[in-house]
Amino acid sequence: MMKKCGITLLAFLFVIQAHAASMLIPMDLTQKDHLKSYGIAYWVIAKGLEVQWLLNYRNGSFMFRYDKSFETECKLRGVTFEVIPDAQATMILSEIANPEVNMEAVKLEKAPKIAVYTPKGKQPWDDAVTLVLTYAEIPYDKIYDDEVISNKLVLYDWLHLHHEDFTGQYGRFWAQYANAPWYREEVANNEAASNRLGFTKVSQLKLAVAKKIKEYVVGGGFLFAMCSAADSYDIALAAEGIDICESMFDGDPADPAMNSKIDYSKTFCFTNFTLKTNPREYEFSDIDTYFTRGMKGVNEKNDYFSLFDFSAKWDPIPTMLCQNHSNLIKGFWGQTTGFDKSKIKPGVLILGENKAINEARYIHGDAGKGLWTFYGGHDPEDYQHRVEEPPTDLSLFPNSAGYRLILNNVLFPAAKKKHQKT
Repeated sequence: MMKKCGITLLAFLFVIQAHAASMLIPMDLTQKDHLKSYGIAYWVIAKGLEVQWLLNYRNGSFMFRYDKSFETECKLRGVTFEVIPDAQATMILSEIANPEVNMEAVKLEKAPKIAVYTPKGKQPWDDAVTLVLTYAEIPYDKIYDDEVISNKLVLYDWLHLHHEDFTGQYGRFWAQYANAPWYREEVANNEAASNRLGFTKVSQLKLAVAKKIKEYVVGGGFLFAMCSAADSYDIALAAEGIDICESMFDGDPADPAMNSKIDYSKTFCFTNFTLKTNPREYEFSDIDTYFTRGMKGVNEKNDYFSLFDFSAKWDPIPTMLCQNHSNLIKGFWGQTTGFDKSKIKPGVLILGENKAINEARYIHGDAGKGLWTFYGGHDPEDYQHRVEEPPTDLSLFPNSAGYRLILNNVLFPAAKKKHQKT
């Protein structure tokens, strides 16, 4: 009798398996590792299979055809999954297609080629994007000034700007770290690169790099930047032809009339900002909300920003970028923590904000055929990540809502073209 029951059970499981034609990666609170789930989605796309990104269905879940190797990979990476029959998959897509619900199914078809603009040497801080790409097991290449100047950006679909100062002022670290070995090495490496690539100043090289990146975006590329890379990038574009670097940075005095000469029409995002002229001040301009936060009493206990809710069917791009299991994100500091909303151009889309202090934390826009996203702060799981501190161990934060926003941007270029800007 027991043997017969065992045979019956095996037969039943075989029937179930035969009809279990899809895998669902839930992205709600049942998911054990949200961050590695993006890596699974990327891995499946890279294998040549289509992934459905179910916007607003269980907080942005993924669905694709069942394969035993996919199941094994999910188990190895610790990603929660459900094996479902065709009928259930069809019902899910039918529910999403209902015009009365705020959901949409977006097809992810091609694994984007990813580049991170970062120095070759080790920096005294870590970069959230490279940390999460590594943790999620999403491959990327490191590139820097030589590759950008030699037009290698065309090889990539998505570009991230590592913690960088595009103004040529070495992150304004001079006052505190001028004699630190890492700072002196950074200055030497940048000056050598400037000479090698035909520029007389580091600021001129960084401007040339910024303009190449702008060409890349206008031509259809996807740009993502965090912390000081976001505002220093726009400042460099706006200050073209103006010396905004004091002598300790480039050997000669800055133009005292710099603020009257800024050309805001050249920027992606920011406008009407004023540059900080004191080289000892750890701040580029009044774009950053550093002082506002201090006056408003923002601290680790009360620092949060909220994500906007968009129409998945009518606004799939911002909906993709905001997929999360929480619409309230824990705040975190950086050299550039947040963006003063009064310094943001009309037409730029604010995806996340701290309304109480008029601060945008997560913003998005387009330029030509391409798209860009800027994200304030340095590390979503280290409230005040300081220079020379150890990197964040993301295995301790597999369900980080702040890090999910980065990975939304990584997968976005894989979306079917009808959901992108044309």
